[in-house]
Amino acid sequence: MAARMTNPAKVLPDTVAGVQGLFKAIYQGGVPKATLDLVHLRASQINGCGYCVDAGVTSAQKAGESPDRLLRVSAWRESDLFTDAERAALALTEAATRLADQVDPVSDAVWDEAADHFDEKGLSAIILMIATTNFFNRINVTIKQPAGEQF
Repeated sequence: MAARMTNPAKVLPDTVAGVQGLFKAIYQGGVPKATLDLVHLRASQINGCGYCVDAGVTSAQKAGESPDRLLRVSAWRESDLFTDAERAALALTEAATRLADQVDPVSDAVWDEAADHFDEKGLSAIILMIATTNFFNRINVTIKQPAGEQF
């Protein structure tokens, strides 16, 4: 399978510098990389972005994430492999990714649980990771970027 077109980030290369700046900021928020990797993976699963799921799993494995945890991200609520902080980040990820599914998509309960585990810098990092992942998911799904390929 081939992508419908060249990835827009390659067509408009200034995009890459902007995204690199976002990632630099995200990783300065004090949230463990493992948590941010889980956030990226869960949003990508929800959005059906095979390219980002593949890239996220590969990146997380290189960083030492266990295959068991990666396999259970889609069913994190039923798994005991995630910390309370990771669960809060995953709940926030689902809520902020599925905005049209609820009248109040990011409920006070979801927000309060995340705020119990992360300070404002950490919440900012998670929110920016969710938004950046959703940004890439929408690009890759739209152009049908194949999983496992470099764009």
